[in-house]
Amino acid sequence: MDTSPALLLLLTLGFCEYGHGAVQPLHREGQFPKDITQLQVGQKLELQCHTDKHSGAFWIHQDKGGTLHFIVFISSTSRATFQGNQKTSTRFEAWKNGLSYHLVVKSFTLQDEGSYFCVINFNQMLHFSPGQLAFLPATTVVAPTRPGPTTQCDITEKGSCLKSPDPGSRMQEDLSHFCLVFLWVPLAGLCLLLLQLLAMTIVL
Repeated sequence: MDTSPALLLLLTLGFCEYGHGAVQPLHREGQFPKDITQLQVGQKLELQCHTDKHSGAFWIHQDKGGTLHFIVFISSTSRATFQGNQKTSTRFEAWKNGLSYHLVVKSFTLQDEGSYFCVINFNQMLHFSPGQLAFLPATTVVAPTRPGPTTQCDITEKGSCLKSPDPGSRMQEDLSHFCLVFLWVPLAGLCLLLLQLLAMTIVL
């Protein structure tokens, strides 16, 4: 059975379908610099996500078209697993240092433009970091509408972050679509595998 981090993430995202109150952002303090809009082609980009959890972290890239791409899972022991269950990547580096999960884009290109964020699954709750925008200078970036003053998010209060206007409403829609599409793909594969095992058992 495929137990790759990408599959585990897709299965975990299934919880989105049963209650968005379980989807909460990580604390922002000390995580990301300001939006990066002066990158050059071939430049190295390093991002970090700080958390007080020890359950590992996923790094996700949302491209300019809104499509979500799994990049890497970093375990609590700093072991990185990239797309395709690979241990290394020609495009990325990733590691854990203390309570920070680092991601490096080795050589920034046009396809790397977009928003980067990390996702942590803790106690069956998904914790999302604020998105980090990264664009080449030739790309026109439209700044998102900032909400008015709101209460600081507390990850211990379910749904507290969902009561105030969120400029990432598009992100919520994308994540919902991500959950809906990719949750059923691995589940269908799992059901097929179980049927095959059942057939083998009957034959034996």
